[in-house]
Order: sequence, then structure tokens, then C-alpha cells
Amino acid sequence: MKSVVQITSVHSLFDTRIFQKECKSLTSFGYRVILIVRHAKDENIDGISIEALSIPRNRLQRMIFTTFQVYRRVLEANSRLHHFHDPELVLIGLLLKLQSKTVIYDVHEDVPRQILSKHYIPKVWRATIAWIVERLETFSARRFDAVVAATPHITHRFESLGCHAVNINNYPILNELHTPRLDWSQKERVVCYVGGIAQIRGIQEMVDAIGQTDVKLLLAGQFADSQQRQRVVSLPGWANVQELGQLDRPAVAQTLARAQAGLVLFHPLPNHIDAQPNKMFEYMSAGLPVIASDFPLWREIIEGNDCGICVDPLDVSAIREAIEYLINHPDQAQRLGQNGLRAIETTYNWETEAQKLKSLYEELLA
Repeated sequence: MKSVVQITSVHSLFDTRIFQKECKSLTSFGYRVILIVRHAKDENIDGISIEALSIPRNRLQRMIFTTFQVYRRVLEANSRLHHFHDPELVLIGLLLKLQSKTVIYDVHEDVPRQILSKHYIPKVWRATIAWIVERLETFSARRFDAVVAATPHITHRFESLGCHAVNINNYPILNELHTPRLDWSQKERVVCYVGGIAQIRGIQEMVDAIGQTDVKLLLAGQFADSQQRQRVVSLPGWANVQELGQLDRPAVAQTLARAQAGLVLFHPLPNHIDAQPNKMFEYMSAGLPVIASDFPLWREIIEGNDCGICVDPLDVSAIREAIEYLINHPDQAQRLGQNGLRAIETTYNWETEAQKLKSLYEELLA
């Protein structure tokens, strides 16, 4: 049995892309999978060998101390193929290449563009840091054996650099979140948002819009920071919000089953416009119509599959109108939701993407 190592210093143990999709799929393909990740202890979960990193107290400790820990763990694993998920680990990837190891860099986001909207980086430094990170990514990626990219946009970026780039989209696992037993007519006047909660992901506009209706917003996930939460909680529309906190996957499925629409209203920032947010596809996989930002790529997916409504994410009135339309036209909402589910079943599913991962590993380990 061939041993492969997946590595993250940033993501949590049960991260959907890393653990639930990639690690579990690789295990089912017959690989012995080692996952180096922040966790309390070493253990085996679902056939995956967890090699624990200590949990850092802050971002700086993670980027320095945890990175050294990762390298020590990687050497202990003594595997041929290493697949890492965080840009702060590119230097470890380069060290592994010096040892003739096979290295895959899994790029979840367009990191240089993402840095331009990082609230914890002073604005005066963002462009400079983004430039440095892009140069480091370019230098490193050209030396890795492959780049796995989570969107077509990221894939094109690395292909243009001459890298061996493979587009493995973060599509949902078939049937994971769909609960067909629930009768649409029994649903409450409820919409939902599930995911990371932040200003740039449209939380204020969602709360302002829901406050102008008699509809409830089910809000699942964690706020980016406590200050953002304090600002949002003080809004008048918060009276129409039910805050659920961080949910496990079964609870996410139950939340989606209650709702009549899913919201994904990211602001028009460089890293968002060409992104493919997990939640958009997860709403579709649950049979929910989607109310989404009117970016060209998102519009192509939503309107192309007739599965939701695209609006200006900064226009509270447009968001409110979309919510009220779907709530007040349940037959139309259900039809759009079924169209989205059909698109997942035929096109946008992890089972298809997993075969790309399998082919890449077979190629690199041949």
C-alpha cells in the first residue's frame, strides 16, 4: 500500500475539502493516508492516520513554530508524495523537492488577490505583501510536481506560469446534504446562510435585508472576529436572525432542509469575483434555490442552470426583493431548487472531481 501525506497548518481536522473529500477519497482508492494537521493527539480516524500538530495561540506562532513542527512531522512520515494546502508551507515544499520528494501544492484561493482584502493587514502594506507572495508562489509552483487548483481561474493562472496544474473543483459530495423526505409545503418562512461570517461576505447586507421582511435568517458559522459580530448584532435586522454557531455536517443538512433559499452574497472583491464558493454548490445539492452575487461566473452557473436569482450584493433592496419573491412563490422556489440539484447530480459533484485526483496520484507515483 502506497503511503501519501496531506499537510495543513491552517485548516481544521475535519475540513471539508481536505479530510472529507480528498483524504477519504484517497483512502478509498487504496492509499495509506497520513494527515498532518492541528489536533489534540495522534489517532486513526476513518482509516486516516492523524499526525497531530500543537494548536498555536495566534497567527504568528502558527506561521513560525507550527511550520517547524510540520517539517519535523513530514520527515518522520518518510513518504514519497506530499500534498500541502497552505501558502505558508511553500518553503517546506521546496525543502522536500531538494530531497527528491514528489510535491503537490493545493491552492484553495487566489492568495495574492485575497491578501488585498485581509482586514488584519494594514492597507498600506497589502499591495506589497501581495506582490511578494505572488512572486514566491510563482517561483515555488514551477518547481513542484503539480498544482491542484480549486477553481478554473486559479488553474489558468498557474497554467500560464508553465506549471502542471489540475483543476479539482470543490464540488459537494452527492447526497450528503439532500433531505428529500421534507415536504416543501411544510417549510417555515426561512432562508439561510452557512459559512464563514464576515463583512466582505455580505453579513451586514443580509441582516439589513432580512430586517425589512417577516422572514427569518438561519445563520450558521463563525464570525471573522468579535468586533464584527458586535456591529452586526446591533443592527435592527438582527431581531430576524437565528444564530446557530458552528455546525457539524448533519446539522448543516438539517438547517438547509428547513430553509426555502440559501444566500451567498460576497462583496465584489478581486478574490471573490472568480471564486466558486462551496456554499453555493451545497445549497444546490440540498435542493435549495440560491440568491447569489451577480458576478459573471456565478451568473453563468446560477442562471445557466436556472437554479436561483443573482443580485447586486451591495443592494439591500434587491436582496430583500429576491428573498420575498422566493418565499412568496414556493412552487417557483422548489422548481429552481430541483434544477440546482439536477445540476449537481450531472455536473457539479465531488465524485467526478475525485477521479481527477486519482488520475493525478497514479501519474505522479507511476
